[in-house]
Amino acid sequence: MDYKTRIIYALLKSRLKTIDTYASRAEEIQDRQLRRILSSAAYTSTGIRYGFSRISSKECFARNVPVRDYESTQAEIERMLRGEKDILCPGRCTWFAKSSGTTNSKSKFIPVPYRHLHYCHYQGGKDSLSLYLLNRPDSRFFTTKGLVLGGSHAPVSMNADIQVGDLSAILVENMPVLGNCMRVPSKETLLMDEWTEKLKAVVREVAHVRVGSLSGVPSWILVLIKDVLAATGRETLSDVWPELEVFFHGGISFAPYRAQYEKLIPSSRMQYMETYNASEGFFGIQDDPKDSGMLLMLDYGVYYEFIPMEHFGRPEAEAIPLEGVEKGRNYAMIISTLGGLYRYVLGDTVRFTSVKPYKIVITGRTKHYINAFGEELMVDNSDKALAATCKRFGVQAVDYTVAPHFFSEEGKGRHDWLIEFVSAPADPNAFAKALDAELQTLNSDYEAKRYADMTLLPLSLTIAHSGLFHDWLTEQGKLGGQHKVPRLSNTPEIMRSILEMNS
Repeated sequence: MDYKTRIIYALLKSRLKTIDTYASRAEEIQDRQLRRILSSAAYTSTGIRYGFSRISSKECFARNVPVRDYESTQAEIERMLRGEKDILCPGRCTWFAKSSGTTNSKSKFIPVPYRHLHYCHYQGGKDSLSLYLLNRPDSRFFTTKGLVLGGSHAPVSMNADIQVGDLSAILVENMPVLGNCMRVPSKETLLMDEWTEKLKAVVREVAHVRVGSLSGVPSWILVLIKDVLAATGRETLSDVWPELEVFFHGGISFAPYRAQYEKLIPSSRMQYMETYNASEGFFGIQDDPKDSGMLLMLDYGVYYEFIPMEHFGRPEAEAIPLEGVEKGRNYAMIISTLGGLYRYVLGDTVRFTSVKPYKIVITGRTKHYINAFGEELMVDNSDKALAATCKRFGVQAVDYTVAPHFFSEEGKGRHDWLIEFVSAPADPNAFAKALDAELQTLNSDYEAKRYADMTLLPLSLTIAHSGLFHDWLTEQGKLGGQHKVPRLSNTPEIMRSILEMNS
């Protein structure tokens, strides 16, 4: 490590001792977070309604407070957006993270009060750096700049004092001094709202800067990388930024993109570190580069519960505390936070890879899966199958989406895949056959339904024209930031809307 990085790491290092206690004191830490959350919100209208001041245990919490989704919380959030105080969290919240919509509204607006921003999101950023430096004694992190790519924010129409936007924009706007000194591009450029012009401006600012780290969503960072290479006339990003050493990524699975990144950044020093930083909170960090599991962060003012996916959506489904989970099972994640969400269905599904300490991988979304024929296909399955098949055929995928196709007269169906490639496989039929076989290897339910074509027919592959998914996101008004194409849908509507543009 260089001198500057070594000094800052020494200041951060004490935090690692606390993280070490996750393995032995998880239940105690989580109980403390629950008390902290209940105490903070005791005199909000929500806290009074559910008697937070009288809740003395997690069992009592589970009895008194119902599991809620965005729709059942929306009325309180709308009151907060109008400027009312002491609704979900103490005081008045002036920042809301805008994320992908629900069935009843175009967008979700997640409250991000300063306390939650400080104790959760920014603490996650600091811990990510601490854990990275722990595993990287040769790092020169603080001798270079960190490139961040995100969205923008703007006042809401009902109250000019309240700002809504991508979480990334909120983080940039409120970023501590050290983060601002280290970051490129400038705040003004980063917060531009028109995505195409923003990319051009970012490229102009960063192409000739010493960049050592990247942070963002893999799909959009990849777009930026290609624009930087086009502007500089270089073949690889290592030629542009030879000191580049790490990419902190999250938002979507990295698996379909890894091959492209490794080709564009052919550096033995380059590392990839996954983080789990959603609009609702910062939840996980990949603490070991050799282990895909992310350490579940237990002391960020977040209390976790989990519903086994085989029970999710049923009236009798019960959420279990952290100590009740099992390795290898898929769970819907339920969170309570200092940010004003209580027993909230996050929408992500996770699988535990370890319980001492607790480590997770994101397997998909509670609403983004395919179970039209009993196959229970998760995004984790489709990402891994596509990555393996692309590697076998020597091709690279840009993006994809999958939907069920029903043959009602036969009582059967299939999965329709739409994939955009950097360069398409020479034999698409062979690729589709291999992809189908890979899915059967990864998912026993899919394999069972595919047996003798009794329930599921072989998948169908359509090759998307170059830029199709980019064009579709543009049409949806979701270009850039944290927006992404739904990988899996349990109905064909999204697939149809994208296919209409694939001519």
